[in-house]
Amino acid sequence: MAQIVKPSTLPGFMELLPKEQILFNEMMDTIRKNFEKHGFLPIDTPAIEKSEVLLAKGGGETEKQIYRFTKGDTDMSLRFDLTVPLARYTVEHFNDLSFPFRRYHIGKVYRGEKAQKGRFREFYQCDIDTIGNEKLDILNDAEFPVVIYHTFKDLGFDDFTIRINNRKILKGFFESLNILDSVDVLRAVDKIDKIGREKVKEELCDNGIEEDIAVKIIDFILISGTNSEIFDALDRLEIDNEIFNEGLSELKQVVKYITEFAVPEKNFTVDLKIARGLDYYTGTVYETTLDNYSNVGSVCSGGRFDNLASYYTDKKLPGVGLSIGLSRLFYQLNEAKIIEAKKKSLIDLIVIPMTGFVDEAIKLVSKLRDGGINTIIYTEDAKIAKKFKYANALEVPYTLVVGENEVKTEKYALKDMVTGNQEELSLSEIISRIKEN
Repeated sequence: MAQIVKPSTLPGFMELLPKEQILFNEMMDTIRKNFEKHGFLPIDTPAIEKSEVLLAKGGGETEKQIYRFTKGDTDMSLRFDLTVPLARYTVEHFNDLSFPFRRYHIGKVYRGEKAQKGRFREFYQCDIDTIGNEKLDILNDAEFPVVIYHTFKDLGFDDFTIRINNRKILKGFFESLNILDSVDVLRAVDKIDKIGREKVKEELCDNGIEEDIAVKIIDFILISGTNSEIFDALDRLEIDNEIFNEGLSELKQVVKYITEFAVPEKNFTVDLKIARGLDYYTGTVYETTLDNYSNVGSVCSGGRFDNLASYYTDKKLPGVGLSIGLSRLFYQLNEAKIIEAKKKSLIDLIVIPMTGFVDEAIKLVSKLRDGGINTIIYTEDAKIAKKFKYANALEVPYTLVVGENEVKTEKYALKDMVTGNQEELSLSEIISRIKEN
C-alpha cells in the first residue's frame, strides 16, 4: 500500500480558496484595466532567467535571497523582481521597441527570505515603467501619481495619499551641509515614519553625522503644510546648491502637471520624508498610503532612475516606474477587514435537467453561454433537493429546470435563489433578466 503524504504548502506561498481568489482576480483586473487605460503595453518575461543576467549588479541581499539552480550546464534563477527582467528585455528588443517605451507587467516573483506574516516567498508584482532613450521628459514623472489615483479609486478607496518627493532635493540639501556620501543618510531619513524622530537622529549620529547637523536634517524633512506652503518654505531657505535647485524645480513641475491631470490635492502631497531606500532612485519618488490604515504601510511605491540597464548596454536608458505588491496588499487588506470576499462563484445560472432531458439541457446551456450568461449544467444523478442545495452552497443566483413541459413550450421556470420567486420566461427573456441584475 502506498504511503499517504500529508498535503501542505511551503511556508511563504499564498494559496486562496475560490471565494478569496475571485476577489484577488478582481483587484488584479482593476489594476490591469487602469494600466492599459493610461497607455502602458503588456509584456511577460520568463519566471526563470540566466543567473548571470539577474546577478549582473553583484551580490548583496539579492544573491542571498535568490532561488538559484542548475539544469545541465545552465546556471539559472527565479526572478526576484520585474525590474531586472525589464532591463534585459529592453536591451534585447531595443530595435523593436518605440521610445519612450511604456510597459506594464503583472507576474509572480520569488524571494527566498524568511517567511513571516504578510511576507511571501512567491508573490505577485504589478509594475509600470516608462523608459526613455538617452532622455525622458519630467512630464512622465507626473503621470504615475495619476495612474495611482485612478487605480486606487477604482479599487474602492477614497482616502489615500500619494506622497511625493525628489531625491535631488535631499541630495542637494545634504551637500549644502557638507555631507557628500548621502546613501546612509537617505536610508535613515526613509525610516522616520516607522521609527520616529529620536531613533532617526540616533542612527544619523551613529553614521558620523554631528548632532546639530542631524537636527537640521530632521527639521528639514519635517517641513509640512500644503504643497505651495512647502515650496514657499524651501524657497525661503535660499540654498545655493545646483542639485537642490534642480530637484526643487522638477518637483514643482511634477506637482503642476499632476494638478492639471485633475488629481485632487487631498490625494497627493509633497513629503520631504520620502526618500525610498533603493539606491537607484535619482529623482522623483512616490509612496502611497491609506489614510485610515497607516498600519498597512506603503501600498504602492516607485520613482525616477537615471539608467535602467547600465549592466547590459552602453546606451543610457532613463526611466520612471512604480510597483504594487498585490499579494502583500491583498493579504494586508484582508487581514485588516478592509476588503471582504463575498462571491463564492462566478456562475449566473445552473441548468438542472430532469431524467431523459440532458440533451435538451445541453443545447440550452450553449445558447445561454452564447448570450453572455455564465452557465453550468448539473451533471450528477441526484434527488432534486440535492441539486438545489448545490446551487445554494455555491450561492448561484438563479436555477432553471429543463423537463418535458419546458421543451414543449420553450418557456422555462427561472428561480431566483435569494427570494425564491419563480417566473416562466423565454430564453431571450431569461438572458435579459439575468443581465439586468
